[in-house]
Amino acid sequence: MIRPMLVAALLALGACSQGLDIGALINPAEAQRRGAVEVAVKSAWPGILGEIEVGSGPNLARAMDAAGVPAQDRTARVIQLRGDLGLYEANPAALTTALMLYGG
Repeated sequence: MIRPMLVAALLALGACSQGLDIGALINPAEAQRRGAVEVAVKSAWPGILGEIEVGSGPNLARAMDAAGVPAQDRTARVIQLRGDLGLYEANPAALTTALMLYGG
C-alpha cells in the first residue's frame, strides 16, 4: 500500500518537473504501455504522420493497438489526430501522449 505522504511527495515532484509520469511511478503496467506506444510511434516516424493524414495505415494501427485505443473509436480519433497534425510533426511525444489518452 502506498502511503499518503509518498503520494503527496510524488505529486509535488510531478508539479515541479516536466515530463515526469506520476502514473507510471505508481503503476508499472502503465509505464510498460507507454513504452510500447513510444516505440511504435518513434520507430515509424515520420511515416506514421502520413498515415494520420490519409486516415489509416499499419504503423498507425500498431501504435493504436499498443495504446489500447478501441477499434470502434479509431475513426474519430484519427480525425482528431489529423486536426492536430502540426503539433505531432514537431513532437512525437505529444502523439504518444494523445494515443495514451485515447486508449484510456
